[in-house]
Amino acid sequence: MAAKKKWVITLSGERPFKAVKKDIAAAGFDIADAYSEIGSITGSASDIVAKKIRSIPGVTDLAEDPGEFNIGPPGSPVTW
Repeated sequence: MAAKKKWVITLSGERPFKAVKKDIAAAGFDIADAYSEIGSITGSASDIVAKKIRSIPGVTDLAEDPGEFNIGPPGSPVTW
């Protein structure tokens, strides 16, 4: 079984949010959160499922979740 990664999906708004969300779930994507207000869905899937997601009408982008990061306080010498 292929390892699952965390992903962030950005929707285009071309299709109703619920319809795209349904198609994404049907493709095998494990939805963690869905943000209809900003057209974004987060969750996990294998690379194979991610490839399927990219071809769903209404999906603009699919990117691996960068996880948590800290930019530091103002004036910090290192922010990444």
